[in-house]
Amino acid sequence: MSCVAASKALQKMRRNPVGWRIEELQMIAEANLVEWRKPGRGGSHVIFTAPGVREIVSVPSRRPMKPVYIKKFLALVDAAGEVARS
Repeated sequence: MSCVAASKALQKMRRNPVGWRIEELQMIAEANLVEWRKPGRGGSHVIFTAPGVREIVSVPSRRPMKPVYIKKFLALVDAAGEVARS
């Protein structure tokens, strides 16, 4: 997806942290300098990291995704943006 779609999805996510899919988080991550990976052996989580950011966010792939994971993901995206700007 395009950066515009990712930006709109990020704005929507900030307004409402309920009802998101892991694919949407991955799209937003790729557009915001956040890396993601699935752990080996078919794990049920996706790990999000960002260069220069100490925090690591592990998000379960299953639905429904709890808002606490979305809030942690948003904090990581914000931190990655701060590092990129400095």
